[in-house]
Amino acid sequence: MLKTAVRRVGKGLGITLPKTIVENLHLNEGDELHLVETDEGVIITPFDPKFTEWAKAYEHTNKKFRNALKALAK
Repeated sequence: MLKTAVRRVGKGLGITLPKTIVENLHLNEGDELHLVETDEGVIITPFDPKFTEWAKAYEHTNKKFRNALKALAK
């Protein structure tokens, strides 16, 4: 388990991500991260949770209407 500390950054607070996390997630300066509050704490992710919901809905629709979508694609 990795850990970091909350530090003062100007008038706000911030955290520093360990190098291994930055490399594993292919993060660069200026990249947007999403904070998701859960019962267990906070999840920090570069992936937009709203897009995940959309992708699940698309997957369901794609399975349900597979034949119709193939016919429309012709």
